[in-house]
Amino acid sequence: MKIGIAADHGGFELKQLVVKMIKTAGYDVVDYGAHEYDRYDDYPDLIIPLAQGISEGEVEKGIAICGSGVGASIVANKIKGVRAALITETYSAHQGVEHDALNVICLGGRVIGQELAREIVFSFLEAEYSGEERHNRRLGKVTDLEENW
Repeated sequence: MKIGIAADHGGFELKQLVVKMIKTAGYDVVDYGAHEYDRYDDYPDLIIPLAQGISEGEVEKGIAICGSGVGASIVANKIKGVRAALITETYSAHQGVEHDALNVICLGGRVIGQELAREIVFSFLEAEYSGEERHNRRLGKVTDLEENW
Protein backbone atom coordinates (compact mmCIF):
# COMPACT_ATOMS: atom_id res chain seq x y z
CA MET A 1 0.00 0.00 0.00
CA LYS A 2 1.26 3.47 -0.90
CA ILE A 3 1.02 5.97 1.96
CA GLY A 4 1.38 9.73 1.63
CA ILE A 5 2.69 11.87 4.45
CA ALA A 6 3.18 15.59 4.97
CA ALA A 7 3.96 17.92 7.85
CA ASP A 8 4.75 21.52 8.57
CA HIS A 9 7.29 22.68 11.14
CA GLY A 10 4.96 21.76 14.03
CA GLY A 11 4.83 18.15 12.87
CA PHE A 12 8.25 17.83 11.26
CA GLU A 13 9.89 15.80 14.02
CA LEU A 14 6.96 13.38 14.38
CA LYS A 15 6.80 12.97 10.60
CA GLN A 16 10.42 11.83 10.52
CA LEU A 17 9.61 9.14 13.10
CA VAL A 18 6.40 8.04 11.36
CA VAL A 19 8.13 7.76 7.97
CA LYS A 20 10.79 5.53 9.49
CA MET A 21 8.29 3.28 11.29
CA ILE A 22 6.00 2.76 8.29
CA LYS A 23 8.87 2.15 5.89
CA THR A 24 10.26 -0.41 8.33
CA ALA A 25 6.84 -2.09 8.32
CA GLY A 26 7.04 -2.42 4.54
CA TYR A 27 4.80 0.40 3.36
CA ASP A 28 5.67 2.42 0.27
CA VAL A 29 5.87 6.07 1.35
CA VAL A 30 5.44 9.25 -0.67
CA ASP A 31 6.83 12.13 1.40
CA TYR A 32 5.19 15.40 0.37
CA GLY A 33 7.40 17.41 2.74
CA ALA A 34 8.52 19.31 4.55
CA HIS A 35 11.89 17.86 3.74
CA GLU A 36 13.72 20.15 6.13
CA TYR A 37 12.67 22.07 9.20
CA ASP A 38 11.48 25.62 8.46
CA ARG A 39 9.72 27.34 11.32
CA TYR A 40 8.10 29.78 8.88
CA ASP A 41 6.43 27.24 6.59
CA ASP A 42 2.64 27.16 6.30
CA TYR A 43 0.67 23.94 6.75
CA PRO A 44 -1.59 24.46 3.69
CA ASP A 45 1.43 24.52 1.38
CA LEU A 46 2.43 21.04 2.58
CA ILE A 47 -0.91 19.38 3.31
CA ILE A 48 -2.63 20.37 0.04
CA PRO A 49 -0.25 18.30 -2.16
CA LEU A 50 -0.85 15.28 0.10
CA ALA A 51 -4.62 15.75 -0.11
CA GLN A 52 -4.39 16.11 -3.88
CA GLY A 53 -2.41 12.86 -3.96
CA ILE A 54 -5.31 11.15 -2.18
CA SER A 55 -7.89 12.77 -4.46
CA GLU A 56 -6.01 11.77 -7.62
CA GLY A 57 -5.29 8.20 -6.45
CA GLU A 58 -1.53 8.67 -6.24
CA VAL A 59 -1.61 7.34 -2.66
CA GLU A 60 -4.22 5.20 -0.89
CA LYS A 61 -4.03 6.67 2.60
CA GLY A 62 -2.48 9.79 4.04
CA ILE A 63 -0.98 11.07 7.27
CA ALA A 64 -1.01 14.83 7.78
CA ILE A 65 0.82 16.35 10.73
CA CYS A 66 0.93 19.91 12.03
CA GLY A 67 1.35 21.27 15.55
CA SER A 68 -2.13 20.36 16.77
CA GLY A 69 -3.49 18.44 13.77
CA VAL A 70 -6.41 20.87 13.53
CA GLY A 71 -5.12 22.99 10.65
CA ALA A 72 -4.08 19.89 8.72
CA SER A 73 -7.58 18.47 9.11
CA ILE A 74 -9.28 21.66 7.98
CA VAL A 75 -7.21 22.08 4.84
CA ALA A 76 -7.18 18.39 3.85
CA ASN A 77 -10.98 18.28 3.92
CA LYS A 78 -11.17 21.10 1.37
CA ILE A 79 -9.93 18.74 -1.36
CA LYS A 80 -12.56 16.66 -3.15
CA GLY A 81 -12.52 12.99 -2.18
CA VAL A 82 -10.56 13.49 1.01
CA ARG A 83 -12.06 12.33 4.27
CA ALA A 84 -9.68 13.54 6.96
CA ALA A 85 -10.01 13.61 10.73
CA LEU A 86 -7.95 14.69 13.69
CA ILE A 87 -7.20 11.44 15.51
CA THR A 88 -6.02 11.23 19.12
CA GLU A 89 -6.70 7.58 19.98
CA THR A 90 -6.74 4.18 18.29
CA TYR A 91 -10.48 3.45 18.20
CA SER A 92 -11.27 6.36 15.89
CA ALA A 93 -8.24 5.53 13.76
CA HIS A 94 -9.65 2.17 12.71
CA GLN A 95 -13.37 2.87 13.12
CA GLY A 96 -13.09 5.93 10.89
CA VAL A 97 -11.76 3.73 8.09
CA GLU A 98 -14.17 0.85 8.70
CA HIS A 99 -17.35 2.94 8.87
CA ASP A 100 -16.57 6.26 7.18
CA ALA A 101 -13.88 5.42 4.60
CA LEU A 102 -11.47 7.78 6.35
CA ASN A 103 -8.46 8.19 4.08
CA VAL A 104 -6.34 10.78 5.91
CA ILE A 105 -5.48 10.92 9.58
CA CYS A 106 -4.29 14.18 11.07
CA LEU A 107 -1.96 14.16 14.04
CA GLY A 108 -0.68 16.89 16.32
CA GLY A 109 3.09 16.81 16.45
CA ARG A 110 3.12 18.97 19.58
CA VAL A 111 0.43 17.07 21.46
CA ILE A 112 0.91 13.36 20.80
CA GLY A 113 3.69 11.10 21.93
CA GLN A 114 5.72 8.77 19.77
CA GLU A 115 4.25 5.49 21.05
CA LEU A 116 0.65 6.66 20.81
CA ALA A 117 1.37 7.95 17.30
CA ARG A 118 2.68 4.49 16.37
CA GLU A 119 -0.48 2.80 17.69
CA ILE A 120 -2.75 5.27 15.90
CA VAL A 121 -0.90 5.05 12.60
CA PHE A 122 -0.94 1.26 12.48
CA SER A 123 -4.60 1.08 13.59
CA PHE A 124 -5.39 3.37 10.65
CA LEU A 125 -3.17 1.62 8.10
CA GLU A 126 -4.37 -1.88 8.95
CA ALA A 127 -8.07 -1.00 8.90
CA GLU A 128 -10.29 -1.61 5.87
CA TYR A 129 -13.61 -0.08 4.87
CA SER A 130 -16.46 -2.47 5.72
CA GLY A 131 -18.55 -1.89 2.60
CA GLU A 132 -21.70 -2.58 4.65
CA GLU A 133 -24.91 -1.21 3.14
CA ARG A 134 -25.46 1.30 5.98
CA HIS A 135 -21.92 2.63 5.61
CA ASN A 136 -22.23 2.84 1.83
CA ARG A 137 -25.51 4.71 2.22
CA ARG A 138 -23.94 7.23 4.58
CA LEU A 139 -20.84 7.62 2.46
CA GLY A 140 -23.08 8.25 -0.54
CA LYS A 141 -24.71 11.14 1.32
CA VAL A 142 -21.30 12.62 2.07
CA THR A 143 -20.25 12.23 -1.56
CA ASP A 144 -23.49 13.83 -2.76
CA LEU A 145 -22.87 16.77 -0.46
CA GLU A 146 -19.34 17.14 -1.78
CA GLU A 147 -20.55 17.00 -5.39
CA ASN A 148 -23.56 19.27 -5.06
CA TRP A 149 -22.82 21.88 -2.41
